Amino acid sequence: MLAARYLLDKGYAIHEYNWRSGHKEIDIIAQQRDVLVFVEVKSRATDAFGDAADAVTPAKIGHLISAAEAYLLGRKIDLDYRFDIVTIVGNGEQHHIEHIEDAFAATW
Repeated sequence: MLAARYLLDKGYAIHEYNWRSGHKEIDIIAQQRDVLVFVEVKSRATDAFGDAADAVTPAKIGHLISAAEAYLLGRKIDLDYRFDIVTIVGNGEQHHIEHIEDAFAATW
């Protein structure tokens, strides 16, 4: 997975891939130093239909926050956390990765 490789190259530790809480899923759960990072990955073959990050809708954000809360509570984790978005446009050797750190905040 390109997004995971990208994060590993940036020094992140990957804890989970495709972690589920019911029907809600977190693509990658990683850690950067003392911060737990919940990562939503969006990929597109081209950017002809707009920015891939725009596919992270308010409803999707709500699901991510809910799943993250279940993860934190279920594992009794007491770390700072944030939500990032990684977008990948292209495929194969021709791709562009954008990493939006702290893309949105939880409201619980």
